[in-house]
Amino acid sequence: QVRLVESGGGLVQAGGSLRLSCTASGRIFSTYAMGWFRQAPGKEREFVAAISWSLGSTYYADSVKGRFTISRDNAKNTVYLQMNSLKPEDTAVYYCAEAKAIAVVTIPQAYNYWGQGTQVTVSS
Repeated sequence: QVRLVESGGGLVQAGGSLRLSCTASGRIFSTYAMGWFRQAPGKEREFVAAISWSLGSTYYADSVKGRFTISRDNAKNTVYLQMNSLKPEDTAVYYCAEAKAIAVVTIPQAYNYWGQGTQVTVSS
């Protein structure tokens, strides 16, 4: 069993930055991809970014490309999401998740374990 805990959310003005962290516990994993998703009120959960754990390959949604950066620290079992140039439309609950595969994937069904989420609110 894997437990994922996100942190780093909060309230920020448009144009500002936040860094989200997701730390995993329960077992050591070094082969599965990790992803970040977000869900705004009344909307479906959407893919934000993903990283393959061993190769470091990354993939981003078009809406965040060039503004967000996903990274990981294998020694700390932690994945990060650096969010710059935030916009009000980035407001959502952000979730990290562990994929069922080693390659980056973008659909929620491809992920086994999820964190509880952290709220990000961007004011205009």
